[in-house]
Amino acid sequence: MFELVAVGNDIEAAVNVSSKLDGVCYLADPADERALAFRTLVRCVTDSPQDLHSAAGYGMYFVFSRVIRERNTRVESGVPSPGITAIFPLLHHPNLTHEQSDAHWRDVHAPLALQHHPGMWDYTQLSVSRTLTGPAVDGFALVSFESMESMKERFFGDENDRDVIYRDVASFADSDSPRRVITTETIYGTRPPTPRVTWPHE
Repeated sequence: MFELVAVGNDIEAAVNVSSKLDGVCYLADPADERALAFRTLVRCVTDSPQDLHSAAGYGMYFVFSRVIRERNTRVESGVPSPGITAIFPLLHHPNLTHEQSDAHWRDVHAPLALQHHPGMWDYTQLSVSRTLTGPAVDGFALVSFESMESMKERFFGDENDRDVIYRDVASFADSDSPRRVITTETIYGTRPPTPRVTWPHE
């Protein structure tokens, strides 16, 4: 599924755009005072990219979404989803092309993540097909846990899990990839997002 993703720091703009376009909105905790590259991310499907500009202070990206694991929990539209979502921006390894890094992320890392992140109940890869505005990014990993405590205690099961994941990430991702952002998700339409208007009309 192809989507548009707007990344920025304006919470009000992110909420407004998401609700207007039946998108999915991810917001960092306003109390988090860490230096972050961005604090909001909006996913939507639309033929009017200009509608996302207010929420794209960091950048806008044309992405392909890959659902690796989907939580078995019903979510009400417009209400924050249960749990938390860590967003990991991905830059490709300097020795690899975007295509090589993305193929490894999809074909090698995804199965490892399912095996070695025991508390991960939801996982989507947003693979960037084109950077429309802002800094070049190769992808965004949306990694969700039932709670902050679950993420802290069950991100890895043991040291072997940690070693396997760290070693694999180092093989396909740039160590200078931006810091992860811990967010709350709100779905205003569907997830993955779909167009508010569909065709043909009768």
